[in-house]
Amino acid sequence: MSHSSRGSCLCGDITWQIDAEPVVMSNCHCSMCRKLHGSAFATYAGVAASAFRWTSGEGAVQRYASSPGTHRCFCQRCGSVLPTVTPGAGSVFVPAGNLDGDIGRRPDNHIFVRSKAPWFEITDDAPRFAGFPDGYDAPEVQTAERLPALPGAIGGSCLCGAVAFELDETTGRAGYCHCSRCRKSRSAAHSAQTFALLDRFRWVRGKDHVRSFKLPGSARFEVSFCSTCGSTMPTALGDPGLVMVPLGALDQDPGVRPQAHVYVGSKAPWFEITDGLPQFVEMPPAM
Repeated sequence: MSHSSRGSCLCGDITWQIDAEPVVMSNCHCSMCRKLHGSAFATYAGVAASAFRWTSGEGAVQRYASSPGTHRCFCQRCGSVLPTVTPGAGSVFVPAGNLDGDIGRRPDNHIFVRSKAPWFEITDDAPRFAGFPDGYDAPEVQTAERLPALPGAIGGSCLCGAVAFELDETTGRAGYCHCSRCRKSRSAAHSAQTFALLDRFRWVRGKDHVRSFKLPGSARFEVSFCSTCGSTMPTALGDPGLVMVPLGALDQDPGVRPQAHVYVGSKAPWFEITDGLPQFVEMPPAM
């Protein structure tokens, strides 16, 4: 019996379907994936090209050439990362965070763990590889080191480098959110963010490259992303005077570590929480 799964971006303009169970599924910790998704890692499911098809919005897919011979795709309206479809290739790699329901597989491994974020710890027992899995022949490309403009600040940037920002310090709060909106917007198992006071945060360059999308029907949910490469960028929260900063976009260790998982009632069925952090079905009142 064939397995079928549907996926979409956050705004819903672009949708797709896969008509087979993924043949491989990996959590990638490389700096490029962390920058693009703004989270601790990206989870990609590989399917045969013959089992993948766009069902709407293919013409709205924005492409960014992230390295020679490789491109990343995102929605130009909401910034969600989209499947990587390379003409002539036998496989399509789909961001699992955008798939609806149970896709019939769990992550097989962690790759590029030598590039793992300093604020994230791997706590499951899936096999780990320093780079690509054994036997996978492909060039390794990472983002170059990027220092903050002001010494002592915590710097951050998008994948293409057009946008850079920095903060003097965080508020000391950080966490993971598993709500369906965060999973769709980050195209990942969950979002990972910290916060900064508005007057302790500044754009260094490229603010005019940052595009924002406010989800219709939502009082608060808004995402920001680089219009060139699609990387998740900081978003001002308005009345509280705070900026929500995607941890994956940071170039330096912010010092703070995630303290909780929220909205685990909406967790992706293919992702298992294995660390010891507190878990909340929704958002606890104190937060």
